[in-house]
Amino acid sequence: MLRFRAWYFAAMVLVPFAVSASNVHVVTTVHPVNLIVQELVEGVGQSETLLPAGSSPHDYALRPSDVEKLKAADLVVWVGPELESFLTKILSGQENALSLTSQETITFRDYEGHEDHDGHESHESHESNGGHEEHEHHHDGIDPHLWLGPDQAIQAAKVISTALIELDPLNRAQYEANLSRFIVSVNETVQNLKEQLQPVRDNGYYVFHDAYGYFEETFGLHNLGHFTVSPDRRPGAKTLIAIRNTLKKSQVKCIFREPQFSPAVINSVTNGSDIKIGTLDPMATDIASGQGGYVRFLQELGRSFTECLK
Repeated sequence: MLRFRAWYFAAMVLVPFAVSASNVHVVTTVHPVNLIVQELVEGVGQSETLLPAGSSPHDYALRPSDVEKLKAADLVVWVGPELESFLTKILSGQENALSLTSQETITFRDYEGHEDHDGHESHESHESNGGHEEHEHHHDGIDPHLWLGPDQAIQAAKVISTALIELDPLNRAQYEANLSRFIVSVNETVQNLKEQLQPVRDNGYYVFHDAYGYFEETFGLHNLGHFTVSPDRRPGAKTLIAIRNTLKKSQVKCIFREPQFSPAVINSVTNGSDIKIGTLDPMATDIASGQGGYVRFLQELGRSFTECLK
């Protein structure tokens, strides 16, 4: 009878904590960051992405249902005002919000020296904006596309893991194991991609917007330039003329478009040439959620670069 009472008491004490831990709910703003978070909450919680698939944080309009999700989450992981400026007001006083760009342990790339050749038609609404409120973006500081850098993804994962452990200390061992597995898988993938991309490292290319610096620096790729710093800013006439001149004089192997935005500008400068047009998707739209998602994202980027540059 004493043994039964001891077991019953232990069960009554432990079950509520287990239920609470299993309900840890994280909301991330963009899909590629959620691919990282999903690895970290495996077996102890769940995460979801705020922005719908294919949406860009550069021109997203917040909905009332989004606000409810942010308030109900145990933890909100966002990149920061440099990317999701539409969230700055609502998250500034929210205790459950974790801004990655404010973390000193993440090594950021600076946009300085990466500006366009001339002014833009600034803050002009994109066709995909549908007339929504325009947002101001900052492009004279850090590059917020940190998920495109394997080193930065690992650094962000460590920060997020620390926040999860503080939120749910009883599952510390699981979070630490998940983080360790994530780091190993990313490092192995980086080594494989370095070998894969080595033959095309010297081949020049243009990208649609300046988002791939972290990935390019990791693998030593030869980016000749970009059409715009941010996709919500259309490139000016001087930029397009400079790109056309470069295409005539240089050995440009490929120009990369992005599925979220119209390729009209790219088509205008490549018209009549035999330069290949590839696709890079910084938002990981077609990468399925689940374990190994972030690694699959890196592999897909590597495949896109390899196929267009070879």
